[in-house]
Amino acid sequence: MAASRCGVKCSCGLSRRDFLRAGACMAGAVLVGGCGGPGQAPRDPQIQQLVLNGPGSKLAPVVKVAFVRRKGPYGLRWPGAVYDGEAARKMYTEKILETAKAINLKADIRPEPIFSSAEADAWIADAKAAGADGLLVVLLDRQEHAWPTAGKAIDSGLRTVVFSPIGTAFTVNTAAPSKKVGGVIYSTDDFSQPAYGMRMLAAAARLKAARVVVIRGNERKDTVHKQLGINLRFVPASTFTDLYNATPESDEMRAIADEHLRGATRVIGAARQDVINGARSYVVARTILAKEEADGISMDCLGVLGPTKIALPCLAWSRMNDEGVPAGCEADLGAVASHVIVQYLFARPGFQVDPVGETARQAIIGSHCSCPTRLNGFGLPPEPYLVRHHHGERDATIQTLWRTGQDVTSLDVETSATKPGTYRLLIQAGKVLENVSVPPSGGCVVAVMVKFDGAGDVLSNPGFHQVYFYGNYKQHLLDFCRLMDIEAVVA
Repeated sequence: MAASRCGVKCSCGLSRRDFLRAGACMAGAVLVGGCGGPGQAPRDPQIQQLVLNGPGSKLAPVVKVAFVRRKGPYGLRWPGAVYDGEAARKMYTEKILETAKAINLKADIRPEPIFSSAEADAWIADAKAAGADGLLVVLLDRQEHAWPTAGKAIDSGLRTVVFSPIGTAFTVNTAAPSKKVGGVIYSTDDFSQPAYGMRMLAAAARLKAARVVVIRGNERKDTVHKQLGINLRFVPASTFTDLYNATPESDEMRAIADEHLRGATRVIGAARQDVINGARSYVVARTILAKEEADGISMDCLGVLGPTKIALPCLAWSRMNDEGVPAGCEADLGAVASHVIVQYLFARPGFQVDPVGETARQAIIGSHCSCPTRLNGFGLPPEPYLVRHHHGERDATIQTLWRTGQDVTSLDVETSATKPGTYRLLIQAGKVLENVSVPPSGGCVVAVMVKFDGAGDVLSNPGFHQVYFYGNYKQHLLDFCRLMDIEAVVA
């Protein structure tokens, strides 16, 4: 990622402007509904802005921030007399506050730098007592207590990001602490890295607070997704079907349908009424989210709605993911966790896929019938899309056209094969080769072919219901795994 010495780029590889815009659309409870509909036209006033009131959406995580240096002039010892520590502190304070505002995080910055080991101990103890959601340690020095303070912070049990601008570390300083879990070290002048570190700390806190409503079966219960901490609220399948049947078609539903139809490059097969039915499923899901005070949603869609004439939620889930609501297909808990991680870390939606090996091109086709359009980021223009039927020749859905040559990352949260009771993240990165035409090929109507780096046998590619999303974020996810102490597998 290209950046100047002061950090022209911001977190996650977005330009500074796009990062702040995407962050503004993610911050707080009001999401991308206010940033425009699926097409380029202004939002129809008949369409309600989607507002989330789930605990994850309302949370403003608190991160304790401290600069670390010795008192007095630097002199001959690194970073040396050439380094203006006060100017650096002023500049990085501004960047930290700007990033915190963009991602709805409270950065509690210590008024003065930590000047001694004793001050470091007291600051860490206070942060733990206050229940802080993480630590950001900014080193403006390489000497004396600087790196021991960084090590203490990582060992504290609070998730820690250490930012070491050039001149404040040798590799002998970073080698040992960089191997510890629970902390990530960024040794660079590019502020996009500690900005992403702040986003990781915020995401970790929101994951623990978030509630996802799962519509399946006949039982109502609350459980917790181990390790990630996501709260899962299971509600009976009848919750959706009963509400759908009790919700009449409305002007808002027709406006939502027309918005999708106006934005489409083509409409194949699906009638306007099919799209209105999909909008009805969206409104029903939105109502359930509000009632359950949830941040995300998933449903055993084929099991619940397949035998009925109720519209499958493919279009509804596409729209929700565009609006910053993690919406997972088929009540797959690993997949919805992947959606949550991608949205919280990268301010963009992902596409949940069934993987298909393509041996002629040694690639993987990600195939499914519900795909978001705002693949570049929330609040940013959508990719071109078609409106058409689901592969079962029923119900309207969105066929998003992925950009050829685009960098793509795949994420799959699944049970660890080596550590019972824990999870692992399967991570891949590659590039889009093409959008497969269905028909003449069979299967789901969204079918994006991706050539993954270093992929082995495509016929036994690991995982299922992976989430594909724009950008190469392999290293970002590896950093997240280290911060969260989660097993990472690069496939």
